[in-house]
Amino acid sequence: MREELLKTVANLGRPKVLLAGDFMLDIYVYGDALRISPEAPVPVLKVTETEYRCGGAGSVAADLAALGALPFCVGITGDDRDGEILREKLTEIGADITGIFDAPGRPTISKQRLIGLAQHRHRQQLIRIDREAARPPSDEQYEAILEAYENKLAHVDIVCLQDHNKGLLTSSLCKQMIRLAAKAGKRVLVDPSLTDDYSRYIGATLMAPNRKEASTAVGFQITNAELAARAAEQLLQDLQLEAVVITLDKVGAYLKTQVEGELVATTPRNVYDVTGAGDMVLATLAAALAAGSDYRAAVQLSNVTGGIVIEKFGAATVTVDEIVDELVCEARGKNAKVRSVDSLIEELASRRQRKQVIVFTNGCFDVLHRGHVEYLSFCKSQGDVVVIGLNSDRSVREIKGPERPINNQDDRAAILAALEVVDYIAIFDEPTPLRLIEKVKPDILVKGEDWAEKGVVGREYVESHGGKVVLAPLVKGRSSTETIERLKSFQTQCS
Repeated sequence: MREELLKTVANLGRPKVLLAGDFMLDIYVYGDALRISPEAPVPVLKVTETEYRCGGAGSVAADLAALGALPFCVGITGDDRDGEILREKLTEIGADITGIFDAPGRPTISKQRLIGLAQHRHRQQLIRIDREAARPPSDEQYEAILEAYENKLAHVDIVCLQDHNKGLLTSSLCKQMIRLAAKAGKRVLVDPSLTDDYSRYIGATLMAPNRKEASTAVGFQITNAELAARAAEQLLQDLQLEAVVITLDKVGAYLKTQVEGELVATTPRNVYDVTGAGDMVLATLAAALAAGSDYRAAVQLSNVTGGIVIEKFGAATVTVDEIVDELVCEARGKNAKVRSVDSLIEELASRRQRKQVIVFTNGCFDVLHRGHVEYLSFCKSQGDVVVIGLNSDRSVREIKGPERPINNQDDRAAILAALEVVDYIAIFDEPTPLRLIEKVKPDILVKGEDWAEKGVVGREYVESHGGKVVLAPLVKGRSSTETIERLKSFQTQCS
């Protein structure tokens, strides 16, 4: 399957996608939230950075561009500074914005998120401030939008309607857009709004609601694959569609066409932020189908990209290179966790591009016990990616003596790789991990609190590069040495 998906990615090319919907501006205000206000029991945010991203249908456009597609955008913005910024951001990604019109007297839809640091590292949303006007466009704006849409149909490969129920995609406009696309021989993919009336989407090609949206539309809660199948069949027939894709969070997605239905499973993820996951799914489906993929391959690929994006913060994009990296790693399985240093450095570069925090720790990890498990869980709580520097057998003997290790380095690495909290393992041969630390360049270096007075190897290097050292609490009475001594004592008693 992974080989087929790699071929699909290689064949994406540069499809042209006509995208109509509610274009928004996402504003992220970052800051340090280190104290509580004396005026009220609320955190004080000391602003350090403000970031602007494309939101709503704009997020789909950014996702399409990251996949190599060319988005042709149709919609409205307010005649205001937010609208100017949004159009600038869309132009930067290479989108055609000649179909986006100013709407005087109407604000550009914006979502401003105030972001503080949680646990001194995780970005955590404190509050969201929305500005919008959800009324339908004027008759003049309506005609301009429809004319731009119709003029661009001949130049695109596929159409996307991204509906956030913000007034643009009225029932009348949706129906006309779908009719015009059918007349031009173009498929229409719909990311619907949260509503119990989907009649506006009748005659589209594919519908891609999430679990909540689909449940609202069909009138019952989708709690398992059987109910997803029932909902998909109902939507398929009632709306005269070719395909329905109901996204089911960590389970995957249920695909229903006129000839088949199946649950397309996905790989479980550590969810950081679900913002933009639906946008990424719609963009991936559009890019893959425009490039000639069948529905199953397109859904499989959207599972991959949707999975990558929820490990990022905010409405983020996924590139073709990231997809390839993910597919290659999945094909390798758990063994992909045990890496050569060169391979590890290459992988960490990709992780850093995703703004992920790299945590490093090291040790012998001989005779794994509860203390190890809790220690590694603590490491995972400090960042996104946990890298273990594992002492080789020769290194352990130099430190612990000729009777150690009990388990050889391959066995120790295999056991560690089975732990979900561990992402990568690199075996080093020296008595200390300093050289490995200098190559990994971790953001966080973790050691047990028993190293407070002994001095943490690599502290100066990590701190000189802007990282920090964290001392982890230890489980008393739990260590490999103590475990081995108890086993020896038990063995003596038995003999």
